[in-house]
Amino acid sequence: MFFQNNQERLRGKRRILGFTIVELLVGVVVVGILISLAIPYYRSSGNRQKNQTAITDITVMAVFLQAYHMDYGRYPDELPADFQKLDPWGNPYQYLPIEGSSVGERRKDKSLVPINTDFDLYSMGPDGRSVGPLTASASRDDIVRAANGRFIGVAVDF
Repeated sequence: MFFQNNQERLRGKRRILGFTIVELLVGVVVVGILISLAIPYYRSSGNRQKNQTAITDITVMAVFLQAYHMDYGRYPDELPADFQKLDPWGNPYQYLPIEGSSVGERRKDKSLVPINTDFDLYSMGPDGRSVGPLTASASRDDIVRAANGRFIGVAVDF
């Protein structure tokens, strides 16, 4: 009798202290769901940071180009060596002075109207590809300077 009562007491403790396979599976599923929600947020926060870095770089370059224009009455033919650097995705920033360029070379909005009248300055974005119209799939992720500097951001937002 004593032995039987002792076994029942131990069996009861095991149930209290241990987990069933169902409880473990539920825990693993919950952790998996939390991780699946966290990964896209982590990736998008990295992309937002790179976008912000490109926006800051373009803003600094645009200020320099405006100062150059005030000093010399024109924009330089190409970016000075100090500003010929790579964007956060490892591609060179693109620059085109509007004066002397053809309409085909200029960046255009959804109505195929050039987005700047002074100069185009942009990053080709994460995919490293770009074409003139901002509505093209290759250009939607570009970081652009548009409306003569009144907008600097992701092309799809312009």
